[in-house]
Amino acid sequence: MIDFLRGLVVHMDTEYIVMDVRDTGYRVFTPNPYAFAKKEEAVTVYIHHHVREDAILLFGFETREEQTLFRKLLEVSGIGPRVALGILSAGKPEAIISAVHNENIAFLTKLPGIGKKTAQRIILDLKDKLANFGMNTGLFAIGGLSPDMEGAAGSKQGAGTAWQEAREALIALGYTAAELDRAWSGLEQSVTAEDSVEVLMKRALQQLFKG
Repeated sequence: MIDFLRGLVVHMDTEYIVMDVRDTGYRVFTPNPYAFAKKEEAVTVYIHHHVREDAILLFGFETREEQTLFRKLLEVSGIGPRVALGILSAGKPEAIISAVHNENIAFLTKLPGIGKKTAQRIILDLKDKLANFGMNTGLFAIGGLSPDMEGAAGSKQGAGTAWQEAREALIALGYTAAELDRAWSGLEQSVTAEDSVEVLMKRALQQLFKG
């Protein structure tokens, strides 16, 4: 069972990276491939090795905390690797854990693939299991972090409704207004009226992890 890989990131896609580990290329699905965009030296990626009847898949994370949270999410009924990966791609681990501790269903339902019933199951199944998670890892102090809603009502001049909704959703997921203003400056010129909220959220995350 693979626990981590150390090597060079030689290729990057919207959903995965390819790592060269001693002349063998490993495709690793990761929440934010663009987090590795400027890694020119060997990196350590913490792995969840997922085996099923028709495939062997590798899911990778920058930290042990992300790896552990991913595995905890897989313990929730109805959440598979793809949904768990989507959750971590949209929300910062500390914000997700805080939402579970605080039973913040409104926050959890903003995550991709999570409806009200699934959010309730996440809270029911994980609240006790994550009781000491943040304290043990130093990730955050329980009760000391909540989604930052400051500036959610504002938007850059000329931004369409889709970007306003995407911006508010990302702020609710733990990203700051300053981070999103920076992301918007990098994608503003290419935004079209056809871009959906989901597309804009993904493109904004790409901008953030490029920087």
